[in-house]
Amino acid sequence: MPSQPARVLSVIAPMTQLNTPYPSTAYLTGFLRSRGIEAAQEDLALALALALLSPGGLAAIHERIADLPAPARTPRVDAFEERFERYAATIAPTVAFLQGRDATLAHRICSRAFLPEGARFDSLDVYEDPDGGDPMAWAFGTLGVQDRARHLATLYLNDIADVVRDAVDPRFEFVRYAESLAQSQPSFDPLAEALAAPLNLVDRLLRELTLAALARHRPTLVLVSVPFPGAVYAAFRIAQAIKAHDPGIVTALGGGFVNTELRELTEPRVFDHFDYLTLDAGERPLLALLEHLAGQRSQSRLVRSFVRAVDPHTGSAAVRYINLVEPDVPFAEVGTPTWDGLPLDRYLSLLDLLNPMHRLWSDGRWNKLTVAHGCYWKKCSFCDVSLDYISRFDAAGAETLVDRIEAIVEETGQTGFHFVDEAAPPKSLKALAAELQKRRRAISWWGNIRFEKSFTPALCRQLADSGCIAISGGLEVASDRLLTLMKKGVSVDQVARVTRGFSDAGILVHAYLMYGFPTQTVQDTVDALEYVRQLFAAGCIQSGFFHRFACTVHSPVGLNPEAYGVTLQPLPPVSFAKNDIGFIDPTGVDHDALGVALKKALYNYMHGVGLEADVRSWFDLPVPKTRVARHRIERALAS
Repeated sequence: MPSQPARVLSVIAPMTQLNTPYPSTAYLTGFLRSRGIEAAQEDLALALALALLSPGGLAAIHERIADLPAPARTPRVDAFEERFERYAATIAPTVAFLQGRDATLAHRICSRAFLPEGARFDSLDVYEDPDGGDPMAWAFGTLGVQDRARHLATLYLNDIADVVRDAVDPRFEFVRYAESLAQSQPSFDPLAEALAAPLNLVDRLLRELTLAALARHRPTLVLVSVPFPGAVYAAFRIAQAIKAHDPGIVTALGGGFVNTELRELTEPRVFDHFDYLTLDAGERPLLALLEHLAGQRSQSRLVRSFVRAVDPHTGSAAVRYINLVEPDVPFAEVGTPTWDGLPLDRYLSLLDLLNPMHRLWSDGRWNKLTVAHGCYWKKCSFCDVSLDYISRFDAAGAETLVDRIEAIVEETGQTGFHFVDEAAPPKSLKALAAELQKRRRAISWWGNIRFEKSFTPALCRQLADSGCIAISGGLEVASDRLLTLMKKGVSVDQVARVTRGFSDAGILVHAYLMYGFPTQTVQDTVDALEYVRQLFAAGCIQSGFFHRFACTVHSPVGLNPEAYGVTLQPLPPVSFAKNDIGFIDPTGVDHDALGVALKKALYNYMHGVGLEADVRSWFDLPVPKTRVARHRIERALAS
């Protein structure tokens, strides 16, 4: 007998972002509908946050605190309890304000008499005005009421998150949840133990939200997307709730975490919760899975899928990887993402940092889109260039991209786009800009690029005219020696000229920075910080973030460590997640100690502070004088 038609529900697992949906479900839902398959989507990450950030959620936290013994109460919990009535009265209007539904509340928030203020507000002390004036006037002026209120409201929500962490679940954060249970975790045991524990308040809310989604959509197949390790625990809790409610509902796990860390999975207990795991671009494996579930394809003909099978000889369960090689769906044919079904008016525009570029990641409801699949460069030695999401480059034409943009604007009413490519190709961006200009389509967009010389001042101006407001790119370790070792394909001088071209065109620039790369010395670190200082001082970049280098098993460093002068440390037996791998660098540098200074300096540079100071002043330990000439970047720009 033919099976019933598939009804697919794609779910974003907590926690990801609160200001805009993670795009995986939008892509899958749009693709499935383009193939005539009934498909819906839910953002349980947003739903969970809003359930906590509600009068009922705060009341539940309050009840949990009442059960805590006195020694377990932290000062943050005590402060929340003392002002609970104020929190309960202000949470709903504050959330409505951050959702853009009550703009006039900004005046009361800015009065500093409306919201209860916890420890997070201590961060405002760094902006004290020595003359006794408004300590935040430098950031918001006298009329920046909306932004000032969003920043204060964000601090207020972070105070509440701290209380959830202290009183309910120490693993909880708004952008990641129980990350350590999954990230490079060789054994499933820690996650299994957490899943076997009694449900806490957050778990119970997530279970209720999951069951409500099942009742709304009545799916036969639930796809759970986990882009990061910080969404894995909740994904398994979602699957656990589904299987307890109706074991007949098929569950499948996919996303960036699976594609990166579970490629060598051998742990059968994963399949107590998920029936299938799929790798890499999801369209082709999903079509094969749907055909299998409909009885039109045998299990042995699945594509890039893990299943649990019983060995007929031993009777024991074992993980089996099945991959019938079939061509992937071309990027031009994956269809237009759809946000239909997601509550676009309920996302929260947060303002964590006051830097105008840095805020884009948490502020605003951006339509996330990709210009191409994969990376056109795919050479950087620190990157997972051996994996499909980087190694298989596949672009669509500008006409197709703008068709998608126009359809998304029509559906969402929003004209802001964040292109989430690994690195958008300059040729594709030039064609995209020309097509947007040809159609007189007014949008705002930003995305990630490589700082390569193809981005001439003329192209930067064209991109700005097409709606580009900001770009981000990897400067990594600002050292020509290390950039060459990384196979980054750029030099410091080139980065200076390219970033200045963007800045001169009115486009904000964010630099991804790195420390702790193999063979990086203390001198290299000091010199890199001096380059960064000069780039800020010259107006080339407006924002940045220092990441500690992590060696991964899929990167050129992890695959060929001797070429980078390091020795890998042996991994324990791996049956679950495999990604980061330790290494021994003969330089013996204490990068953690240096990293504190780098992050402190960068935070100040982003706020225009300390740009004339000797970079050695940021370090708490003796470091050598920089070898970089004080006007090196100025000379590079002049040439």
